Amino acid sequence: MVPPIEISKFEQLKASGDLPSPKGVALAIMRLTLQDEVSVQELCQVIRTDPAFTGRLIKAANGIIGYGRRPIVAVQDALTILGLPAVRNMALGFSLLTHYRNGICEGFDYPHFWSQSLLRALGTQMIAQRTRVTAPDEAYSLGLLANVGELALATLYPHDYGKLKQEAGANRVLLRELEHRAYAMSNAELGAAMLADWGIPRLFTDAAYCVAAGQENNRVGEGSREASLALTLGLADLVGELCLCGDDARADYLYQVQRVGSRLSFDEEALALLADSVAAEWQEWSHLLDLHAHAVPAYASIRQQVEDAVNAMALAQERGEQIPAAQVEERKAAASGQGDKAVAEEPLRVLIVSGDAAERRHLSDILGDDGLTLADAEDGNGAISSVLEFSPRLVLMEFRFQDMSGIDLLRALRKMKIGRSIYIIVMLRDVSESVVISLLEAGADDLLAKPVSARLLLAKARASRRLTVLHHEIERDREELLHVAAELAVSNRRLYEAALTDPVTEGPNRRSLADRLAQEWSQAWRDDQPLSCMIVDIDHFKRVNDSYGHDAGDMLLRGVALAMRNELRAHDLVARMGGDEFVVLCPETGIEAALACAERLRQAVAGVRLPDRLAHVRASASIGVACRDRTTTDPETLLKRADKGLYLAKQAGRDKVMMVSAEDGQMTA
Repeated sequence: MVPPIEISKFEQLKASGDLPSPKGVALAIMRLTLQDEVSVQELCQVIRTDPAFTGRLIKAANGIIGYGRRPIVAVQDALTILGLPAVRNMALGFSLLTHYRNGICEGFDYPHFWSQSLLRALGTQMIAQRTRVTAPDEAYSLGLLANVGELALATLYPHDYGKLKQEAGANRVLLRELEHRAYAMSNAELGAAMLADWGIPRLFTDAAYCVAAGQENNRVGEGSREASLALTLGLADLVGELCLCGDDARADYLYQVQRVGSRLSFDEEALALLADSVAAEWQEWSHLLDLHAHAVPAYASIRQQVEDAVNAMALAQERGEQIPAAQVEERKAAASGQGDKAVAEEPLRVLIVSGDAAERRHLSDILGDDGLTLADAEDGNGAISSVLEFSPRLVLMEFRFQDMSGIDLLRALRKMKIGRSIYIIVMLRDVSESVVISLLEAGADDLLAKPVSARLLLAKARASRRLTVLHHEIERDREELLHVAAELAVSNRRLYEAALTDPVTEGPNRRSLADRLAQEWSQAWRDDQPLSCMIVDIDHFKRVNDSYGHDAGDMLLRGVALAMRNELRAHDLVARMGGDEFVVLCPETGIEAALACAERLRQAVAGVRLPDRLAHVRASASIGVACRDRTTTDPETLLKRADKGLYLAKQAGRDKVMMVSAEDGQMTA
């Protein structure tokens, strides 16, 4: 549970205007989403005023739609996929990143903070897709905002907070103590208060607090949604640190990733896929958000580094050097992928429910000698609370209580998700047929006659352990099947992307263009919006191929494609039609803006330079432009009109921009 921050102090901080807060389009989006009857169209209009956020939103939607489906390209479709709460939270996170990318707090590593936040966002989203603890889009926003308290303290106290960060290093528990000593609050408490003030659900603020404070969510039992969400966020945070840390710290983070990952049923193969996928996505998102992203070693490579370090330690010990035993064991566990050993060997947790204190002590003495972990409750309501907090695998319960009957307790436990997998033994004196049938129908797994035999009780407890282990193995097998299905989905997605990707420019190809043109045409027709199309032809491209070889031609194609992409908006498309021709689609763009854009593209192509031996080669392009109007009846007509403009540009001497009007008139840009 998040320790409450003093309300008056938080309100005072808010009133000062110094706390990080959303600005511009993000603020407008947050205000709109608070209205009861906001329309998607209104929200789309606000979002489209910020092309950068539009591109990020569409990329986020494409990241969660599932593999094998047609990519999202329109704001309205992204809103449908993500939902208003997720869009609101993403706007908030991206706004903070844009406006607080840098600051004046010396010693506070702003690039590291935002890189870690982005890695945590991607990791939380990917883990949530597997654990289903929350929607992936909500998980992304939670990961991005989870550590906002640090940014807030760096903004509020720029002259000394950096020193606290440097003193604490990576130790978040120490950082929390230093913050309390200096400011009477920690970044975890302040961050949770800010998230709550922004309307983030309590479930998420609790998980964010746990990660920021460097502690696990001990308020609820293992397997609950609250605990799983805290573990999900914590694992994503550790994967981010593993990507960012230096070689000397990788063994420590690798061990922690394995330890936390095992609690979410991630084996080594699943962790490797997760870490490598997060690192790859980080590269793409960093480019989109103008963040620096360095190369990250593959997970298998990190494992190998740790193994080499273990071997070096062994040699050092043979030479008589003193190395702490705990350090050696931790490195060995990380190198062997056995970070989950302690979890796998965890003693069976048993809950004893009886209104007789003497009987509870007697049963505890019997079971305690067998090395079991015990908890007790005296009535039905206490049993339900203990199940939530203690998360037992075995419940040993009386038949009757003062507050409810044993049958009522059984039914209540079986209705709970966490209670469905618990092995329940009922102790009773009356073993008549009707009572036994009632108990078994209510959900009891076994019965134990009173007075309880110690040998029989231990035998039944050991039998329940075998069943719970079997249940755990079934769950692991189920996770493996889900993992295999996820890998197949990844393979299908890669095949799908390969089918839509030009192998030379690594951008969209003709098939991708056909799909996108159909989507954009449909939306433009539905909303009565303009849609502009350009066909770009590299002048005298055949001469380059004939004179310098196809390798030089491929380099020129890649250079031209990159130069044009840099001049376009995030939601514009440049696709290679084949040979030396490209098609550019510009949604919601009228003819004047399209002509101006085409001129920028022409100049960009003219600025393309090839490597040293081909530095003398100069590129130019002829461009035909067309825009959807009342006379343009279908997408093919739009392409034909742009192609006719290209023909006129070539006829006029090349290196020109031309358009064809509806009446087949012509205009030179």
